[in-house]
Amino acid sequence: MARKQNARREKPYIIVFCEGETEEAYVKFIQSQFKGACKIKAVKTNDFFKDAKSKFDKEPQFRNKVDVTDEIWFLFDTETKDIAKWDERYKTIKDLRKLRPKPGIRVRLLMTSGCIEYWFVLHYKLIAPSVQTEAEKKAMEDEIKKIEPAYYKGSYEAITHIAKHSDNAIQNAKVVLYNLTAKGLPTTEDNDERNKWLCQKCETFSTVFEVLEFLKGIQK
Repeated sequence: MARKQNARREKPYIIVFCEGETEEAYVKFIQSQFKGACKIKAVKTNDFFKDAKSKFDKEPQFRNKVDVTDEIWFLFDTETKDIAKWDERYKTIKDLRKLRPKPGIRVRLLMTSGCIEYWFVLHYKLIAPSVQTEAEKKAMEDEIKKIEPAYYKGSYEAITHIAKHSDNAIQNAKVVLYNLTAKGLPTTEDNDERNKWLCQKCETFSTVFEVLEFLKGIQK
């Protein structure tokens, strides 16, 4: 289906699929912070890749928005238990890109190792410990609570306070990602080869910074 010129919006229309209450709260923060630059629709679902394709196939509120959807984002944690899911997820990514031929829909993966709390910690310090086991995830949650005592899962207020340090998070996340090139990361650029490596190697990183840079850019 060709994109209708009269349906073109001045502000990018972005749909974000996420899996947890904290991720949903973070998307709501982004909605509020960048509402002048874009329109964001948050969709919380447990099986986010599978559900995303199903919603565009079956639900009018998604199917009828194909012509005006600029980007689809997935905000999620990379975990060792999901390594084998890459091929299935990649098929979904390609299917979503083909929902509209030209211009196509851009799909971005907003990934963080183990838990989103690691991304929050990067707002304050440059560290890259393993974040895969339940104990390691708990350690990240404890770490952000030490820094921001009001933090708890899904706390919009705490997330808003943490996000005041987003410039630090962007710089720290860039350093962590670049350092993975020494471990075999093929490129730091956002492409399928890189994202497959990140999903399957489960090294410590976060790519959430990329959408903040994008949003800050269009906000100007």
